[in-house]
Amino acid sequence: MRQVQDCFHCGEPVPPGLNLSVEVDGVQQPVCCTGCHAVASTILGAGLDAFYRFRPAPTGQPEDLAAANAKRYASFDQERVQQDFVYQAQDGTREASILVEGLYCAACGWLIEKSLSEAEGVEEIRVNPATGRAILRWNPETVALSSLMAHMGRLGYKPHPVLPEASDSQAVKERRSALRRLIVAGLGMMQAMMFAVALYSGQFHGMDAIYEDFLRGVSMLVATPVVLYAGLPIFLGAFRDLRNGRPGMDVPVAIAIGGAYSASVWITFAGGPEVYFDSVSMFTFFLLTARYVEMAARHRANATTDALGRLVPSTAVRLGPDGEEEIPLRDVDVGNELLVRPGATIPADGRILAGSTSVDESMLTGESEPQPRSVDSPVVGGSLNLGSTIRMRVERVGQDTMVSHIGRLLRRAQSERPALAKMADVVARWFVTVVLIAAATVFAVWWQIDPSRAFHITLAMLVATCPCALSLAMPTALAAGTNRLATEGLLVTRADALETLARVTHVVMDKTGTLTEGRLNVADIRPVTDRDEGDVMALAAALEHHSEHPIASAFPAPTRYTAERTEVTRGGGVQGLVDGRTMRIGRPDWVAALSGAPVSEELREGAWIALGDERGLLASFRLADRLRPEAEQTVAALRDWGVTVEIASGDAPEPVQDAARELGIHTWHARMSPEDKVARLRRLQSQGAVVLMVGDGINDAPVLAGANVSAALNEGTALAQTTAGMILLGSRLSQLSDGLETARRTLRTIRQNLVLSACYNASMLPLAAMGFIPPWLAATGMTLSSLVVVLNSRRLAGRRPHQLSCPMPADSAREGQPA
Repeated sequence: MRQVQDCFHCGEPVPPGLNLSVEVDGVQQPVCCTGCHAVASTILGAGLDAFYRFRPAPTGQPEDLAAANAKRYASFDQERVQQDFVYQAQDGTREASILVEGLYCAACGWLIEKSLSEAEGVEEIRVNPATGRAILRWNPETVALSSLMAHMGRLGYKPHPVLPEASDSQAVKERRSALRRLIVAGLGMMQAMMFAVALYSGQFHGMDAIYEDFLRGVSMLVATPVVLYAGLPIFLGAFRDLRNGRPGMDVPVAIAIGGAYSASVWITFAGGPEVYFDSVSMFTFFLLTARYVEMAARHRANATTDALGRLVPSTAVRLGPDGEEEIPLRDVDVGNELLVRPGATIPADGRILAGSTSVDESMLTGESEPQPRSVDSPVVGGSLNLGSTIRMRVERVGQDTMVSHIGRLLRRAQSERPALAKMADVVARWFVTVVLIAAATVFAVWWQIDPSRAFHITLAMLVATCPCALSLAMPTALAAGTNRLATEGLLVTRADALETLARVTHVVMDKTGTLTEGRLNVADIRPVTDRDEGDVMALAAALEHHSEHPIASAFPAPTRYTAERTEVTRGGGVQGLVDGRTMRIGRPDWVAALSGAPVSEELREGAWIALGDERGLLASFRLADRLRPEAEQTVAALRDWGVTVEIASGDAPEPVQDAARELGIHTWHARMSPEDKVARLRRLQSQGAVVLMVGDGINDAPVLAGANVSAALNEGTALAQTTAGMILLGSRLSQLSDGLETARRTLRTIRQNLVLSACYNASMLPLAAMGFIPPWLAATGMTLSSLVVVLNSRRLAGRRPHQLSCPMPADSAREGQPA
């Protein structure tokens, strides 16, 4: 009779007549189906054969064999479909955020990263187990997205593109599954505790053996679904940790639960002093409760990114030859004209062609006040039209819009892990190894002292010292802090930015476009004749209306006068016929040449332009780049935090000095090239300063990259935003002082979490080893420590920064002389 063989991969019987096998360590091993053959071949072909050496049991058959078929994902290769979730970079590569179903732990992320990074055409793959998402960048000329998604399927994971609907569906599915397991564990725990009370009473007052065996049997019946169903994710996590040779928090927990349950089953049938079904059920319930709270915090961490995708509507009203037509958003192309009615959401980035309105951009920029928009003003998809009906031309769609850009930066920041978080993971991993060694040692010692207590004490030690709180200390606080900053309009785009912002001692700011509004305004009007300021401003506006020079934007649209026969002289100004007379506006000496009038030294050297006619000068106008309204308050708030503020500008000394004096900044530098700014930055860093650089232009990119942490304005250049670690979405400087407070509170919360979790683990280890803590108390303490860490981190998301009122002493004296 032919012996039945078991599948090497999943453990199921191999059907008769099937001849499929894989080679493992030089030996042909049978497999039961093409699915197991594909998964095993993928794992072995990627050099990940350690998986089979470390696994405690066969893996089980792949749940969805179709997940490994590229045809299943063929629709995601279509350009129109990719428009919703794929970003095309300038170098031709494409980037997508993928939701990975079945991603439970860091070991899963390692397997996906290790396997896909070696696939042809993959430029980058980063997996974030905390959010269950992966960032995939690939070359479409070399490999199709469907092939890469099928590659994930062959590893046993189900990939989905990150769309708001898909994210919500996956979150609901995960929440329902966790809730079902939690309910099973809770009901099982209550029943097991009820039977345990009877068993404990019987030990004190006596109980017939038949009743004791009956109570142990029914306790086993109610504890079995708790362990094998509710506790299944714990065992899967431990299995993956052991498979990759990286023991995590699930390993000691799985050993404790599995060991206590197995020993209790043995005692139930073979006889023995006591069973632990009540402790097993209680521990599983408490652990699942803590993980349910952690899962809810993770879903909230994704909520900000997912909410961005829901800002834009699903349809738009397009204007064509046949009038209005409501179409799906994916059918909107660049150049289309759209109609946006009052109360509607603007569907794409573009520019207003007709109409004027005000828009609510609070979700995108954190700016609470409605922003006025008129003809030729840019509008952003996702903002709300609060005024009248407008007609707009689409300039950016799909993954090129600001909403997609912000979401992409936020997902990239979440996928990166700061150094402090990596260190916490390493500490937790080594702590688990120490706990496992210590548990084995304690068991051996107590076996010599009192064998009846050896298992009981070792079980309590494994449970009590689970480093769940230590592993949650960093990611929960960082997620809460990052989302708090995003809702305030400060988008963190680099992993270490929040951590470094909390330690900032110096802030170096560019002037033009950063401290100032970046556009010229008329700061002073000096009429020379008997005409008043309003009249000379109207004359100047009539002439400047015909100029394309940036200075012309400082003057309002003409209303009283019109200019005729205008002529623009390069380097001079504008000449034309206004009110029946020939007039000029521009450089003072050029204007004075029309009449031969003298020009004062003040007008020659300052930022002045003149208005004159054939009889002489009529008025002079001093132009200045106006400071942002919130600049003074922001600088004062930063000083209250003990931060030194200085200006590094490429502008002339006079306007830089004026801005510094008005803002109360003692250290300023003018006429600085990008190299000079970098040199100043290096000088501060060599003195031990932690520098935050704030800028907006292309010339700021080198110093933004070289600073300890940097911030770029949302209205700044794309290069500055790419280089910076943070982006001020609302372009309000007050977001810096609010962000500094949030960052310091986040770092303080992280330290509190680490101290709480470390103190708990350090105190519980010796107490459990000496036998002072029973298993039920160990389970309670482990759960409470995790809940304390998560709830402490949630405080960050619930409070808004307030006006700073508790100043800290300055770390260094401010310099008081200009460069």
